[in-house]
Amino acid sequence: MTELSHQVGAREDGAKRAVAGELVKVLVHRREDRGMTVEPYASRCVRAGELHELVSTDLSEAQPGTRVDRVGFLGFTEISRAGVIDRGDTVWIGGRPVGTVLGFDACHFPNHYNILISTGEPVTGEELGLAPEAEVRFTQR
Repeated sequence: MTELSHQVGAREDGAKRAVAGELVKVLVHRREDRGMTVEPYASRCVRAGELHELVSTDLSEAQPGTRVDRVGFLGFTEISRAGVIDRGDTVWIGGRPVGTVLGFDACHFPNHYNILISTGEPVTGEELGLAPEAEVRFTQR
């Protein structure tokens, strides 16, 4: 990255409000061969009322186009407070930190995005004891 592009990128990443939602469905399965692909976008705008899937992975870094196979499915969230979700945001569910946004997979878009969350190891919503109506928040780190 050149010094100029680094400076421009820093100016583009200003302060923001948290995106909020509620868990509407808990998922209980995992895959070792899912074949998701990290989109080239560092952020996605989300609107109130949209549903998006929360997917855990053991990857801690990924470049656009990276294949994501080892995943655990956490659940679906309904966005109640629109905003911008960025790579690197902290994901909170039920008041506790779950992981960091790794990126986005759009294999089901425009129905929903898969929001890929780095969690150290793939975990499911059931394994985390998640329940419908739990608050979901995406906060800037």
